[in-house]
Amino acid sequence: MRVTLRFVVAEPADADYPGARLGLPHNGPGAVAGWGRRVLALTIDWASSMLVVAAFVGSDVWSGEGAAQWTPLAVFAAETWILTSLLGGSAGQLVTRVVVRRTSGAFLDPARALLRTLLICLVIPPVIYNRDQQGLHDLAVDSITLQR
Repeated sequence: MRVTLRFVVAEPADADYPGARLGLPHNGPGAVAGWGRRVLALTIDWASSMLVVAAFVGSDVWSGEGAAQWTPLAVFAAETWILTSLLGGSAGQLVTRVVVRRTSGAFLDPARALLRTLLICLVIPPVIYNRDQQGLHDLAVDSITLQR
């Protein structure tokens, strides 16, 4: 019979910030990106997607009628997937100095970036998150959103 002992090591009192368990700094480059930057990045991405679609289909994009109803989401998904694969973040994330990396520090490959993007488009996965501010979409692909 084999007995396994598990010891629980208490975290230091100052390790109560997002990313502490992962060994990330409290603030500055490499720290977990705050909600303000992330929401601003999402707003920039969505607004740019709406403007791109408006340039092609006209004012129908603002009323959400016909094909224009889902087209901004498709543009958002394509932009987010391609730029996250190539540059480590969407256009809004690049502007707000946010980067998406694997927890190992590597960039996301195209398959992981696509899965992450599709989960973001479902809306629910990003709003369920852990104490390191990793949403279900991040946990599914082993990623984290950091400050540049």
